[in-house]
Order: sequence, then structure tokens, then C-alpha cells
Amino acid sequence: MNEGLAPTTEAINKLIQEFNRLPGIGPKSAQRLTYYLLRAPEEQARLLAEAILSVKQKITLCSICFNVTESDPCLICRSNQRDWSKICIVEQPQDILALEHTRIYDGLYHVLHGAISPTEGVGADDIRIKELLKRLQGSSIDEVILATNPNLEGEATAMYLNKLILPLGIRLTRLARGLPFGTELEYADDVTLTRAIEGRQEF
Repeated sequence: MNEGLAPTTEAINKLIQEFNRLPGIGPKSAQRLTYYLLRAPEEQARLLAEAILSVKQKITLCSICFNVTESDPCLICRSNQRDWSKICIVEQPQDILALEHTRIYDGLYHVLHGAISPTEGVGADDIRIKELLKRLQGSSIDEVILATNPNLEGEATAMYLNKLILPLGIRLTRLARGLPFGTELEYADDVTLTRAIEGRQEF
């Protein structure tokens, strides 16, 4: 039984513990969610469980850009409406959602699935850098936009990518510094992101 919790059944404790594992969900929030589902109709709980399982069973990574998708390649990579001469490099799939919401960027993406962080034991080989270089070599890409997060890890990753991509002769730009240092791309508002994309600068 969880320390500090009132005596409850094993099933309730187990659900509280599982909610508590989720990012941003503390013990109190985990309890609230658990008791909300306990009071909710069984159908609502079933739909939630099915949605979670569906995500795990149906979602895969696009073999081209490594965004999350239900079909491979993803909708963006197979779209004829996109500008195939530009690739925007992001750290996580949710960063694409933020950029797409601005409706200002019409190129392709590449998801690294992380950033270089020696303190956390994440090196260049642990994220999708090799796949990016393979994609760029011999391609028709003429601009790479670095959209890593404006924090220490994102900056380290951008600097590393800069050294690798410059010899390929591809124009390298980065989002304008309208983004406050230390924030994450997915939390930036549309106006800030739009200005950052439109005002992107040579690296």
C-alpha cells in the first residue's frame, strides 16, 4: 500500500501507482484520476483503456522522418503538397504538432527522438542522427532548419549537427531567437513559433 494513502483496495492502489508514473501526474492527481474513473460509467473507462491499447498497437515510426504514424510512410512524407526541398529537424514528435499548428511551415521533418545530453548518458548514436545524414546525402534537400529546443541540450545537438551538415553544402538555418532560452518547442505559442520560423537565420 502506498505510504500516506488512506486504506484502499489493491486494485485502486495499483491504478493510482500507474497514473503516478505518468509525467506531470503527482500522487494527488493520480488519486483524483483514479476516483474519477471509479465513479465514471464503465463505458468511459473501457473507451479509455481501448484508446491506450490502440495507440500502443497501431502507432509506429515513419521509416523516413521517424514521426509517429499509423501508416508508413507518414502523411507528411507522402504528401505532394509539401516542399520537399526543406527539412526541419525537431527533437520529439510533439514538436511537429506545434509547428504544424502555425500553418506557416510547408516542408518535411526529421525527428531525432531526443537531444545530446552527456549528463543523462545520451550521445549522438542514441538519437536519429545517422538516419538524418543518410537521408541528406545525395538528396534534393537545399535547406535544413534546426528546430531543437532552446536549452543546453538542444544547443549542443544543434552545434553537433552543424558540424556534420555544413560539409554537405546544404544551407543550414535555425529558428529565430524569439523563443526564450530554456523552454521547449511544444509549449511555445503560435505567434512566437510563426515569428521564429519566418525569421530563421543562417546557422
